[in-house]
Amino acid sequence: MSDTRHTKVLIIGSGPAGYTAGVYAARAMLEPLLVQGIEPGGQLTTTTEVENWPGDSEVQGPDLMIRMEAHARAMGCDIVGDIITSLDLSKRPFTAQSDSGTVYTADAVIMCTGARAKWLGLPTEEKFKGFGVSACATCDGFFYCGMEIAVIGGGNTAVEEALFLTNFASKVTLIHRRDELRCEKILEHRLLKNPKIETLWFHELEEVYGTDSPLGVEGIKVKHTKTGEITDLPVKGVFIAIGHAPASELVKDQLDLHSGGYVAVDAGSTRTAIPGVFAAGDLTDHTYRQAVTSAGMGCMAALDAEKFLAEQE
Repeated sequence: MSDTRHTKVLIIGSGPAGYTAGVYAARAMLEPLLVQGIEPGGQLTTTTEVENWPGDSEVQGPDLMIRMEAHARAMGCDIVGDIITSLDLSKRPFTAQSDSGTVYTADAVIMCTGARAKWLGLPTEEKFKGFGVSACATCDGFFYCGMEIAVIGGGNTAVEEALFLTNFASKVTLIHRRDELRCEKILEHRLLKNPKIETLWFHELEEVYGTDSPLGVEGIKVKHTKTGEITDLPVKGVFIAIGHAPASELVKDQLDLHSGGYVAVDAGSTRTAIPGVFAAGDLTDHTYRQAVTSAGMGCMAALDAEKFLAEQE
């Protein structure tokens, strides 16, 4: 027989939005319960230097998330290492099934499930995932000490990955479909002056190839977006850095979505289409996608939940 736990406020997800919601909900005496999910701490746990978190000129992403978790616990937020596998928002109290078998019920739900890395969808990309193809430079960069590698993308994610990978690789080739980057100017400046990084404009990844036994990358084929010409690049690692997609699977058939899967909220709030259900952070924000804005939305969600519960009473 499965265990059932009830809470006034169930927070699903544990990035800056989730932990901040936990801090504010706990301070409001709502006794929140936070389920961390498959990646406790969220995307910042796979980031190295964070230079735009107010109060820290530089902080390691994992360290920042450890501090946030500790803060939420200190305020009285009950944090559980579990994964929500399904969520029923059709009746009250709301019900969440978990990987551990525990059933969580709640009077209000704050969704903070964030986003995850996008992939290109190439068969050879899938074949070599974990064996030379990665979406996390901080996770796998050290495997490529003294080797040549490639980064696919042209936004903040790609440039940050490329810069970080110069700590290990002998050469990093940044491959982008256009001839200009879509990143912050300070990042672009660092990338273009780094002698270890070469940019390959107007190209896209066509194929990853390598050995089968053992499985490993030996190179990639890239195609010129204007001429169609194929170029062979001998690299040992390929990092896909083309952005992220919102993790909205739990609510995709229950809440209104927009812009490719982001949860829709009322303007200026975190209220969703279902009263008592709130969304914060990268799950709903397709514009800013910053740790500080996610944390701000976590605060908003907790305050919105507090107001909602007070009105119910």
